[in-house]
Amino acid sequence: MTYFVNGNQIQLLRSGTEYFPALLAAIESSTQEIYLQSYIYKDDVTGIQIGDALKNAAKRGVSVNILLDGFGSKDLPKSYVEELEKSGVQVMFYRPKISPWSLKKSRLRRLHQKIAVIDGLIGFVGGINIIDDYDVPNNAPNNVPPRVDYAVKIEGKLLPVILANVQKLWRRIAWVHMRRANLVTSKTIKLTHSLNAQQYNTKAALVLRDNVLHRSDIEDAYLDAISHAKSEIIIANAYFVPGRRFRLALLAAVKRGVKVKLLLQGRMEYFLMFSTHAFYSDFLRSGIEIYEYRKSFMHSKVAVIDSTWATVGSSNIDPFSLLLAREANVVVNDATFAKELRTDLQANIDDGAFRINPHQWAQGNIFKRFVSWIAYGLVRAFLGVIGRSNEK
Repeated sequence: MTYFVNGNQIQLLRSGTEYFPALLAAIESSTQEIYLQSYIYKDDVTGIQIGDALKNAAKRGVSVNILLDGFGSKDLPKSYVEELEKSGVQVMFYRPKISPWSLKKSRLRRLHQKIAVIDGLIGFVGGINIIDDYDVPNNAPNNVPPRVDYAVKIEGKLLPVILANVQKLWRRIAWVHMRRANLVTSKTIKLTHSLNAQQYNTKAALVLRDNVLHRSDIEDAYLDAISHAKSEIIIANAYFVPGRRFRLALLAAVKRGVKVKLLLQGRMEYFLMFSTHAFYSDFLRSGIEIYEYRKSFMHSKVAVIDSTWATVGSSNIDPFSLLLAREANVVVNDATFAKELRTDLQANIDDGAFRINPHQWAQGNIFKRFVSWIAYGLVRAFLGVIGRSNEK
Protein backbone atom coordinates (compact mmCIF):
# COMPACT_ATOMS: atom_id res chain seq x y z
CA MET A 1 0.00 0.00 0.00
CA THR A 2 1.23 3.49 -0.87
CA TYR A 3 1.23 5.81 2.17
CA PHE A 4 0.46 9.35 1.05
CA VAL A 5 1.46 12.39 3.11
CA ASN A 6 -0.54 15.60 2.71
CA GLY A 7 0.99 19.06 2.91
CA ASN A 8 3.52 19.11 0.06
CA GLN A 9 4.51 21.31 -2.84
CA ILE A 10 5.69 19.25 -5.82
CA GLN A 11 7.31 20.91 -8.84
CA LEU A 12 7.88 19.00 -12.08
CA LEU A 13 11.37 19.44 -13.52
CA ARG A 14 11.94 18.56 -17.16
CA SER A 15 15.40 17.19 -17.91
CA GLY A 16 18.62 18.82 -16.80
CA THR A 17 17.52 22.14 -18.29
CA GLU A 18 15.19 22.66 -15.32
CA TYR A 19 16.66 20.24 -12.79
CA PHE A 20 20.26 21.43 -12.53
CA PRO A 21 19.47 25.16 -12.02
CA ALA A 22 16.97 24.22 -9.29
CA LEU A 23 19.50 21.89 -7.63
CA LEU A 24 22.26 24.51 -7.86
CA ALA A 25 20.04 27.18 -6.31
CA ALA A 26 19.20 24.87 -3.40
CA ILE A 27 22.86 23.96 -2.85
CA GLU A 28 23.96 27.59 -2.98
CA SER A 29 21.35 28.58 -0.37
CA SER A 30 22.18 25.68 1.98
CA THR A 31 23.28 26.46 5.53
CA GLN A 32 23.55 23.13 7.34
CA GLU A 33 23.59 19.85 5.40
CA ILE A 34 23.36 18.37 1.92
CA TYR A 35 22.81 14.76 0.84
CA LEU A 36 23.23 13.75 -2.79
CA GLN A 37 22.74 10.22 -4.11
CA SER A 38 23.33 9.40 -7.77
CA TYR A 39 23.98 6.37 -9.94
CA ILE A 40 26.18 8.32 -12.35
CA TYR A 41 28.34 11.33 -11.54
CA LYS A 42 30.44 12.53 -14.45
CA ASP A 43 33.12 15.22 -14.34
CA ASP A 44 31.74 17.04 -17.38
CA VAL A 45 30.61 20.67 -17.47
CA THR A 46 27.46 19.86 -15.49
CA GLY A 47 29.22 17.67 -12.94
CA ILE A 48 31.96 20.24 -12.35
CA GLN A 49 29.37 23.00 -11.91
CA ILE A 50 27.49 20.94 -9.32
CA GLY A 51 30.79 19.92 -7.72
CA ASP A 52 31.96 23.52 -7.41
CA ALA A 53 28.72 24.43 -5.66
CA LEU A 54 29.12 21.49 -3.28
CA LYS A 55 32.73 22.44 -2.52
CA ASN A 56 31.74 26.04 -1.81
CA ALA A 57 28.98 24.82 0.51
CA ALA A 58 31.46 22.63 2.40
CA LYS A 59 33.91 25.55 2.73
CA ARG A 60 31.25 27.68 4.40
CA GLY A 61 30.58 24.96 6.98
CA VAL A 62 27.76 22.94 5.40
CA SER A 63 27.95 19.17 5.92
CA VAL A 64 28.05 17.80 2.35
CA ASN A 65 27.53 14.05 1.84
CA ILE A 66 27.69 12.41 -1.59
CA LEU A 67 26.85 8.73 -2.15
CA LEU A 68 27.57 7.36 -5.62
CA ASP A 69 27.19 3.93 -7.14
CA GLY A 70 30.43 2.03 -7.56
CA PHE A 71 29.56 0.84 -11.06
CA GLY A 72 27.60 3.78 -12.47
CA SER A 73 30.29 6.25 -11.33
CA LYS A 74 33.30 3.97 -11.88
CA ASP A 75 34.75 6.36 -14.47
CA LEU A 76 34.77 9.35 -12.12
CA PRO A 77 38.50 10.16 -11.78
CA LYS A 78 40.01 9.48 -8.39
CA SER A 79 41.71 12.85 -8.62
CA TYR A 80 38.34 14.59 -8.86
CA VAL A 81 37.00 12.67 -5.85
CA GLU A 82 40.10 13.70 -3.89
CA GLU A 83 39.53 17.30 -4.97
CA LEU A 84 36.00 17.16 -3.54
CA GLU A 85 37.22 15.60 -0.30
CA LYS A 86 39.99 18.18 0.15
CA SER A 87 37.29 20.86 0.08
CA GLY A 88 35.44 19.10 2.90
CA VAL A 89 32.91 17.11 0.85
CA GLN A 90 32.38 13.58 2.12
CA VAL A 91 32.22 11.07 -0.76
CA MET A 92 31.39 7.38 -0.45
CA PHE A 93 30.70 4.69 -3.04
CA TYR A 94 27.94 2.09 -2.85
CA ARG A 95 29.33 -1.40 -3.62
CA PRO A 96 32.61 -0.22 -5.18
CA LYS A 97 33.80 -3.74 -5.96
CA ILE A 98 33.06 -4.46 -9.61
CA SER A 99 33.83 -7.56 -11.64
CA PRO A 100 32.70 -7.96 -15.27
CA TRP A 101 33.15 -11.72 -14.87
CA SER A 102 30.96 -12.08 -11.79
CA LEU A 103 27.18 -12.53 -11.70
CA LYS A 104 26.98 -12.48 -7.92
CA LYS A 105 23.79 -10.77 -6.81
CA SER A 106 25.72 -8.62 -4.34
CA ARG A 107 27.74 -7.15 -7.23
CA LEU A 108 24.62 -6.53 -9.32
CA ARG A 109 22.60 -4.73 -6.65
CA ARG A 110 23.30 -1.13 -7.51
CA LEU A 111 22.36 2.27 -6.11
CA HIS A 112 20.20 3.48 -8.99
CA GLN A 113 18.13 6.07 -7.11
CA LYS A 114 18.73 9.80 -7.60
CA ILE A 115 17.92 11.84 -4.51
CA ALA A 116 19.10 15.16 -3.09
CA VAL A 117 18.05 16.70 0.23
CA ILE A 118 19.15 20.18 1.27
CA ASP A 119 18.81 21.34 4.89
CA GLY A 120 15.86 18.99 5.34
CA LEU A 121 13.76 21.64 3.59
CA ILE A 122 14.11 20.92 -0.13
CA GLY A 123 14.26 17.52 -1.76
CA PHE A 124 14.76 16.25 -5.30
CA VAL A 125 13.79 12.79 -6.54
CA GLY A 126 13.83 11.56 -10.13
CA GLY A 127 15.72 9.80 -12.87
CA ILE A 128 18.34 12.44 -13.67
CA ASN A 129 21.99 11.61 -13.03
CA ILE A 130 24.73 14.19 -12.56
CA ILE A 131 25.65 14.19 -16.22
CA ASP A 132 25.16 16.59 -19.11
CA ASP A 133 21.89 16.23 -21.06
CA TYR A 134 23.84 16.10 -24.30
CA ASP A 135 26.02 13.20 -23.15
CA VAL A 136 24.70 10.51 -25.51
CA PRO A 137 26.19 7.24 -26.86
CA ASN A 138 29.19 7.64 -29.16
CA ASN A 139 27.32 6.27 -32.16
CA ALA A 140 24.62 8.96 -31.97
CA PRO A 141 24.51 11.75 -34.58
CA ASN A 142 25.97 15.09 -33.50
CA ASN A 143 22.64 16.90 -33.83
CA VAL A 144 20.65 14.70 -31.42
CA PRO A 145 18.60 16.88 -29.00
CA PRO A 146 19.18 16.48 -25.24
CA ARG A 147 17.82 13.37 -23.55
CA VAL A 148 14.32 13.45 -22.09
CA ASP A 149 14.11 12.86 -18.35
CA TYR A 150 12.24 14.07 -15.27
CA ALA A 151 12.65 14.88 -11.60
CA VAL A 152 10.55 16.60 -8.95
CA LYS A 153 11.40 19.28 -6.43
CA ILE A 154 9.68 18.62 -3.12
CA GLU A 155 8.91 20.89 -0.19
CA GLY A 156 6.63 20.02 2.70
CA LYS A 157 5.80 17.17 5.03
CA LEU A 158 7.26 14.41 2.87
CA LEU A 159 10.76 15.79 3.48
CA PRO A 160 11.26 14.12 6.90
CA VAL A 161 10.48 10.76 5.26
CA ILE A 162 13.00 11.35 2.48
CA LEU A 163 15.63 12.72 4.87
CA ALA A 164 15.27 9.77 7.25
CA ASN A 165 15.82 7.35 4.37
CA VAL A 166 18.92 9.05 2.96
CA GLN A 167 20.41 9.35 6.45
CA LYS A 168 19.70 5.69 7.19
CA LEU A 169 21.51 4.60 4.04
CA TRP A 170 24.36 7.04 4.69
CA ARG A 171 24.84 5.62 8.21
CA ARG A 172 24.83 2.08 6.85
CA ILE A 173 27.40 2.76 4.12
CA ALA A 174 29.53 4.78 6.57
CA TRP A 175 29.56 1.75 8.89
CA VAL A 176 30.60 -0.52 6.00
CA HIS A 177 33.42 1.91 5.15
CA MET A 178 34.28 2.25 8.86
CA ARG A 179 33.69 5.99 8.76
CA ARG A 180 31.77 8.35 11.04
CA ALA A 181 28.35 9.31 9.69
CA ASN A 182 28.52 12.94 10.97
CA LEU A 183 24.78 13.67 10.76
CA VAL A 184 24.00 17.26 11.73
CA THR A 185 20.25 17.74 11.15
CA SER A 186 19.04 20.17 13.79
CA LYS A 187 15.74 20.80 15.52
CA THR A 188 15.76 24.24 13.88
CA ILE A 189 15.52 22.67 10.43
CA LYS A 190 12.65 20.42 11.48
CA LEU A 191 10.76 23.31 13.13
CA THR A 192 11.19 25.59 10.10
CA HIS A 193 10.11 22.77 7.82
CA SER A 194 6.99 22.16 9.90
CA LEU A 195 5.99 25.84 9.76
CA ASN A 196 6.58 26.15 6.01
CA ALA A 197 4.65 22.97 5.20
CA GLN A 198 1.36 24.35 6.51
CA GLN A 199 0.75 26.25 3.25
CA TYR A 200 1.09 23.21 0.97
CA ASN A 201 -1.73 20.83 0.04
CA THR A 202 -0.45 18.15 -2.38
CA LYS A 203 -0.56 14.47 -1.40
CA ALA A 204 2.61 12.56 -2.21
CA ALA A 205 4.47 9.42 -1.19
CA LEU A 206 8.06 8.23 -1.32
CA VAL A 207 8.12 4.67 -2.68
CA LEU A 208 11.38 2.74 -2.43
CA ARG A 209 12.76 -0.54 -3.70
CA ASP A 210 15.49 -2.40 -1.86
CA ASN A 211 16.36 -6.00 -1.15
CA VAL A 212 15.06 -6.17 2.43
CA LEU A 213 11.89 -4.32 3.46
CA HIS A 214 10.75 -2.87 0.13
CA ARG A 215 11.38 -5.62 -2.39
CA SER A 216 8.31 -4.93 -4.56
CA ASP A 217 6.91 -1.62 -3.31
CA ILE A 218 7.37 0.31 -6.57
CA GLU A 219 5.92 -2.45 -8.73
CA ASP A 220 3.03 -2.88 -6.26
CA ALA A 221 2.30 0.87 -6.41
CA TYR A 222 2.11 0.67 -10.20
CA LEU A 223 -0.08 -2.45 -10.13
CA ASP A 224 -2.49 -0.95 -7.60
CA ALA A 225 -2.92 2.21 -9.67
CA ILE A 226 -3.29 0.23 -12.91
CA SER A 227 -5.91 -2.05 -11.36
CA HIS A 228 -7.99 0.99 -10.36
CA ALA A 229 -7.56 2.87 -13.65
CA LYS A 230 -10.84 3.94 -15.24
CA SER A 231 -9.96 5.93 -18.36
CA GLU A 232 -6.29 6.24 -19.31
CA ILE A 233 -2.81 4.94 -18.51
CA ILE A 234 0.30 6.59 -19.94
CA ILE A 235 3.67 5.04 -19.08
CA ALA A 236 6.92 6.54 -20.35
CA ASN A 237 9.79 4.21 -19.55
CA ALA A 238 13.27 3.93 -21.01
CA TYR A 239 13.89 0.24 -20.27
CA PHE A 240 10.58 -1.61 -20.38
CA VAL A 241 10.66 -5.38 -19.83
CA PRO A 242 7.62 -5.98 -17.58
CA GLY A 243 7.05 -9.19 -15.66
CA ARG A 244 3.96 -11.35 -16.03
CA ARG A 245 1.93 -9.57 -13.34
CA PHE A 246 2.59 -6.19 -14.92
CA ARG A 247 1.70 -7.39 -18.42
CA LEU A 248 -1.52 -9.02 -17.23
CA ALA A 249 -2.51 -5.87 -15.35
CA LEU A 250 -2.14 -3.75 -18.51
CA LEU A 251 -4.08 -6.26 -20.62
CA ALA A 252 -6.84 -6.40 -17.99
CA ALA A 253 -7.05 -2.59 -18.00
CA VAL A 254 -7.56 -2.57 -21.76
CA LYS A 255 -10.36 -5.14 -21.42
CA ARG A 256 -12.07 -2.80 -18.93
CA GLY A 257 -12.05 -0.08 -21.58
CA VAL A 258 -9.01 1.83 -20.31
CA LYS A 259 -6.87 3.48 -22.98
CA VAL A 260 -3.24 2.43 -22.51
CA LYS A 261 -0.30 4.28 -24.09
CA LEU A 262 3.32 3.21 -23.78
CA LEU A 263 6.04 5.72 -24.65
CA LEU A 264 9.24 3.71 -24.99
CA GLN A 265 12.82 4.27 -26.05
CA GLY A 266 13.15 4.17 -29.81
CA ARG A 267 16.94 4.45 -29.93
CA MET A 268 18.58 1.21 -28.83
CA GLU A 269 21.58 1.78 -26.56
CA TYR A 270 22.14 -1.85 -25.53
CA PHE A 271 21.38 -5.19 -27.16
CA LEU A 272 19.21 -6.35 -24.25
CA MET A 273 16.87 -3.40 -24.88
CA PHE A 274 15.55 -5.36 -27.86
CA SER A 275 13.82 -7.65 -25.33
CA THR A 276 11.17 -4.93 -25.04
CA HIS A 277 9.97 -5.88 -28.55
CA ALA A 278 9.09 -9.38 -27.34
CA PHE A 279 5.81 -8.05 -25.93
CA TYR A 280 4.81 -5.80 -28.81
CA SER A 281 2.64 -8.37 -30.61
CA ASP A 282 0.47 -9.22 -27.59
CA PHE A 283 0.14 -5.59 -26.55
CA LEU A 284 -0.71 -4.34 -30.03
CA ARG A 285 -3.30 -7.10 -30.59
CA SER A 286 -4.99 -6.13 -27.33
CA GLY A 287 -5.28 -2.47 -28.35
CA ILE A 288 -2.40 -0.99 -26.36
CA GLU A 289 -0.84 1.95 -28.19
CA ILE A 290 2.96 1.79 -28.42
CA TYR A 291 5.05 4.84 -29.29
CA GLU A 292 8.82 4.81 -29.73
CA TYR A 293 10.55 8.07 -28.91
CA ARG A 294 13.16 8.61 -31.61
CA LYS A 295 13.86 12.35 -31.58
CA SER A 296 16.56 11.88 -28.93
CA PHE A 297 17.39 9.46 -26.14
CA MET A 298 14.60 9.04 -23.61
CA HIS A 299 15.59 8.26 -20.03
CA SER A 300 12.12 8.82 -18.53
CA LYS A 301 10.66 6.69 -15.72
CA VAL A 302 7.25 8.28 -15.23
CA ALA A 303 3.55 7.49 -15.54
CA VAL A 304 0.17 9.21 -15.36
CA ILE A 305 -3.09 7.37 -14.67
CA ASP A 306 -6.55 8.96 -15.04
CA SER A 307 -4.92 12.41 -14.89
CA THR A 308 -4.88 12.20 -11.10
CA TRP A 309 -2.18 9.66 -10.15
CA ALA A 310 1.39 10.23 -11.28
CA THR A 311 4.85 8.92 -10.50
CA VAL A 312 8.32 10.27 -11.20
CA GLY A 313 11.46 8.42 -10.20
CA SER A 314 14.44 6.26 -11.00
CA SER A 315 12.80 2.87 -11.49
CA ASN A 316 12.53 1.29 -14.89
CA ILE A 317 9.95 -1.40 -15.53
CA ASP A 318 12.53 -4.13 -15.99
CA PRO A 319 14.04 -6.90 -13.85
CA PHE A 320 17.17 -4.92 -13.05
CA SER A 321 15.18 -2.10 -11.41
CA LEU A 322 12.36 -4.22 -9.99
CA LEU A 323 14.46 -7.11 -8.69
CA LEU A 324 17.98 -5.86 -7.98
CA ALA A 325 18.59 -2.12 -7.68
CA ARG A 326 17.89 0.45 -4.99
CA GLU A 327 15.29 2.73 -6.52
CA ALA A 328 13.20 5.71 -5.41
CA ASN A 329 9.99 7.07 -6.92
CA VAL A 330 7.65 9.79 -5.76
CA VAL A 331 3.96 9.09 -6.29
CA VAL A 332 1.75 12.17 -6.48
CA ASN A 333 -2.01 12.13 -6.03
CA ASP A 334 -2.91 15.53 -7.45
CA ALA A 335 -4.86 16.41 -10.60
CA THR A 336 -2.93 19.61 -11.36
CA PHE A 337 0.47 17.90 -11.21
CA ALA A 338 -0.75 14.82 -13.10
CA LYS A 339 -2.24 16.93 -15.89
CA GLU A 340 0.99 18.91 -16.23
CA LEU A 341 3.02 15.72 -16.60
CA ARG A 342 0.44 14.24 -18.97
CA THR A 343 0.59 17.35 -21.17
CA ASP A 344 4.37 17.07 -21.36
CA LEU A 345 4.26 13.36 -22.20
CA GLN A 346 1.66 13.94 -24.89
CA ALA A 347 3.87 16.67 -26.37
CA ASN A 348 6.74 14.17 -26.51
CA ILE A 349 4.45 11.67 -28.23
CA ASP A 350 3.24 14.24 -30.75
CA ASP A 351 6.63 15.76 -31.47
CA GLY A 352 9.26 13.04 -31.20
CA ALA A 353 7.59 9.63 -31.20
CA PHE A 354 6.68 7.09 -33.86
CA ARG A 355 3.54 5.02 -33.35
CA ILE A 356 3.96 1.30 -33.98
CA ASN A 357 1.31 0.12 -36.45
CA PRO A 358 -0.19 -3.23 -35.34
CA HIS A 359 -0.70 -4.53 -38.89
CA GLN A 360 2.77 -3.54 -40.06
CA TRP A 361 4.36 -5.04 -36.95
CA ALA A 362 2.50 -8.32 -37.49
CA GLN A 363 3.30 -8.51 -41.21
CA GLY A 364 6.88 -7.28 -41.11
CA ASN A 365 9.67 -6.84 -38.57
CA ILE A 366 10.45 -10.56 -38.68
CA PHE A 367 14.12 -9.96 -37.93
CA LYS A 368 13.30 -7.52 -35.10
CA ARG A 369 10.91 -10.01 -33.53
CA PHE A 370 13.47 -12.80 -33.81
CA VAL A 371 16.18 -10.65 -32.20
CA SER A 372 13.77 -9.56 -29.48
CA TRP A 373 13.14 -13.13 -28.36
CA ILE A 374 16.88 -13.83 -28.32
CA ALA A 375 17.38 -10.75 -26.14
CA TYR A 376 14.47 -11.70 -23.90
CA GLY A 377 15.84 -15.23 -23.61
CA LEU A 378 19.16 -13.79 -22.43
CA VAL A 379 17.33 -11.69 -19.83
CA ARG A 380 15.50 -14.78 -18.57
CA ALA A 381 18.75 -16.76 -18.51
CA PHE A 382 20.37 -13.97 -16.52
CA LEU A 383 17.52 -14.05 -14.02
CA GLY A 384 17.92 -17.80 -13.74
CA VAL A 385 21.63 -17.43 -12.99
CA ILE A 386 20.99 -15.01 -10.15
CA GLY A 387 18.15 -17.16 -8.85
CA ARG A 388 15.26 -14.79 -9.52
CA SER A 389 12.41 -14.65 -12.00
CA ASN A 390 10.37 -11.67 -13.11
CA GLU A 391 7.51 -13.96 -14.14
CA LYS A 392 5.65 -13.45 -10.90
